[in-house]
Amino acid sequence: MNVKFRLTVMNFMQFFVWGAWLLTIANYWFGTKQWDGTQFGKIFATMGFASLFMPTLTGIIADKWINAERLYALMHILYAAVLFYIPQVQNPNDFFGIMLLAMCFYMPTISLANSISYTTLKSNNLDVVKDFPPIRVWGTVGFIVAMWVTNLSGSKALAAQFYIAGAGALFLGIYALTLPKCRPAKLISEKASLSETLGLGAFKLFANYKMALFFIFSMFLGGALQLTNAYGDVFLDEFKHFPKYANSFVVKYSTIIMSISQISETLFILAIPFFLKRFGIKRVMIIAMMAWVFRFGLFAYGDPARNLWMIILSCIVYGMAFDFFNISGSLFVETSTTQKNRSSAQGLFMMMTNGFGAVFGSLVSGWMIDKYFTKSFSNVNELATFVDSSSSNSHLLDFIKEQGVTLMNDGTFSKVLMMKDWHHIWLSFTVYALAITVLFALMFKHKHTRAEEEAIERISH
Repeated sequence: MNVKFRLTVMNFMQFFVWGAWLLTIANYWFGTKQWDGTQFGKIFATMGFASLFMPTLTGIIADKWINAERLYALMHILYAAVLFYIPQVQNPNDFFGIMLLAMCFYMPTISLANSISYTTLKSNNLDVVKDFPPIRVWGTVGFIVAMWVTNLSGSKALAAQFYIAGAGALFLGIYALTLPKCRPAKLISEKASLSETLGLGAFKLFANYKMALFFIFSMFLGGALQLTNAYGDVFLDEFKHFPKYANSFVVKYSTIIMSISQISETLFILAIPFFLKRFGIKRVMIIAMMAWVFRFGLFAYGDPARNLWMIILSCIVYGMAFDFFNISGSLFVETSTTQKNRSSAQGLFMMMTNGFGAVFGSLVSGWMIDKYFTKSFSNVNELATFVDSSSSNSHLLDFIKEQGVTLMNDGTFSKVLMMKDWHHIWLSFTVYALAITVLFALMFKHKHTRAEEEAIERISH
């Protein structure tokens, strides 16, 4: 079998087993389990916690002792086992522990998949720069397909989403054992210090004001990514609580609507060379930050009817927000560091965005939504006003009953009914992204360099 095709299958499944639940777990958490928002923030923080240490640890193991493809297979089989167990969890505290375990198995497989791809391409005398991007883009396709499968199978609020991901991970684990052997490279010297082994030398870059500023803003932007992953799909799904939107296409196929974001991501990659050549790295970073402002702002005012175009446009600008910062940021690190610490610096960039940024964004947003943007309703008239309906609307009355709330004769509820105020949630995220953009533009002083021009020229070809 063609080696590039085999790597394509691996990359497709690598992100399929993540996309099957990543954007829909909130529907399961809030809709099916009806657990609170603060604890949900902790669930998305598990990706950040795992990203802080697991990729480094598995990298050391693959470098010294075990073939990368075998370690990769083992991690996915263990990931599958945890996914199959998740539906048995009956309280949010246990769910956090189990999800953290799942992320400890999954998150390092992203870097392992890249390592396996690079090693295999090189051993077959193929050009990594030319041949890897067309292979990697199938990872995004896998993510999109998984979202569609979860939505069209009616699983977006059910435990079935974890079974879909688990079956895919089990298949991938077995499939990985058939991949070309990637033996330990043993690049880490036996005499290397613990700091060198763990790649901690890159933290010395914080002594440089501009690099420190860049990494700090990378963390804040990493938090923005977690906001949209965690709450995008459940935001669209909860329009079902509004009688006038309950039967809309957006509610029924919210995950498919959200997949426009990933489709946009694959298309905006093609535009990056043009923007980098025309505007330079700093301005492209600012464009990416402004795209986050529009991403959240359009969600704040979008709805499934008259303002559906805002939701669609928000999904489109996501591609610019995600791609432009990640790639321009990676190029900045590439051209601002020496060959000695470049790989560690790239790892630190990913740690700040997917590690510390993910933890920060998840924990703070979960607490904030629960404390400031979750409304309490004690009677049917208040709720009817909020959802723009009449108190006798049959859909509204069914919703109240589904929440386990009894409507008394005087119109009061047997217990308080809670609903999230998505309009103000997205507005607060918009202000957050705008503040980051303004501060970055004012504080980050950077001029276009010759090294950057050469790097941009390379990715253009």
